[in-house]
Order: sequence, then C-alpha cells, then structure tokens
Amino acid sequence: MSARRILIIAVITAFSLVTACSGGGASDGTTALPNGADLVRKAADATRAVKSAAFSMETEGTPPVPVKKASGRLSGTGDADGTLQIDVMGSLQEINFVLIGETVHFKGVTGGFQQMSRSQLAAIYDPSAILNPEKGVVQLLTNALDAKTQAAEKLDGVDTYRVSATLSQQVLATMVPGLTQSVDAVLWIDKATSRLLKADLPLTGGKVIVAFSDYDVPVQVTAPAK
Repeated sequence: MSARRILIIAVITAFSLVTACSGGGASDGTTALPNGADLVRKAADATRAVKSAAFSMETEGTPPVPVKKASGRLSGTGDADGTLQIDVMGSLQEINFVLIGETVHFKGVTGGFQQMSRSQLAAIYDPSAILNPEKGVVQLLTNALDAKTQAAEKLDGVDTYRVSATLSQQVLATMVPGLTQSVDAVLWIDKATSRLLKADLPLTGGKVIVAFSDYDVPVQVTAPAK
C-alpha cells in the first residue's frame, strides 16, 4: 500500500472518530446539563425573594380537583385578585375575587360583589399561599425529591431547564386543593433567573398545569366599588 493511500485512510479514520465523538455529545443532550437538585434549590431561593407575580392554573382531562381553572395576580403581602372556575356538583361556576387583608370580595357571573373571610376562601382555593415562603412554591421546591434535569429548551421564547421531580402532596394541596397524592411533576426553570415558570402535574384522569409570569411587576390590589 502506498504512503499516500495510508495517509488518506488515516485522515478519514481520524475524521470519523472526531465526528462520532462530537455527534454523540450533541445527541445525548445531558452532558452539559446542571444537576437537577441544584436547579430546584436555586429556584426555591429565587422564589423566596419574589415580591409579586401573575399565575394561572388549568386542568386537562378530568383530574380529581374542584378548581378547574384559575388566574390572577399575587402580591408578596398576600393580597391577590383574579378569577376561579369551580366544579360545583358537575356545573362549572366562575367567580371573580379580590383578596385584601382578611377580606375576600367575590362575585359570580351575575349579581354584585359579596364578602367572605380569607379562611373561607382558603377552604376552596388560597392563591395567597402560592408566594408564602412557609406554604407555597418555596416549600414545594425545598421538599422536592429525586430532581433530575431532562433538557435545556425554550418555553415561550425563554431559555429554560426542564426538570423532573416528585412534589409533596401536603404542600401541593395548599395550592391545588383536592390533591390526595404526591406528584411526579415536570418543572420548567428560567435559566437566567432560576425562577419557576411552569409546572406540569399529572394526576389520575388528567393533569394540572400551573404557570407563572410577570415576576416582581408591581401589583396594587384594590377593593371593588360598592
């Protein structure tokens, strides 16, 4: 075999090895991913510092939870406003709420605003618990188990890490009433801020999807006009 042919074979072989090595790293997609437990811990720390946020919750399928849809704004002081869609004996009822201090102003599709106490609303759904560092997202992330980073991907144009983790039923129930089981969830965590952007919670019969946005955008909750 000529020296030229040996050189050509050597170059082709070397090129093939380099391509195979670089291709394997790229297709694997996990080599450069950060540790899941570290991401969840950083997300808990980032949430602890949050002063306000917007949230949404919706169900897919027929998971066994009474609140089927919710959205609103949350302040760090515990005040909130938004809407709830609740299953009442098979009928969906939409409620507008304004939570200020210990008073909740609420109304249905018809009629004016009425009042209930914060504790009465909490028996149905307590949005103020979400940013409460002793009850809500902070505790949910702090107590998450077996966190694993699945991928780096974009969520609505934002660079995120997708992380799987088991979330405590006891903590989740403060934000999604009716849950009777721990959940093997999927979380999307903002790469830049470490804040939780979305949680996918599979349940018997369907799933609950919770999303957060407008972190630290000032929220001024005011009582409705009488």
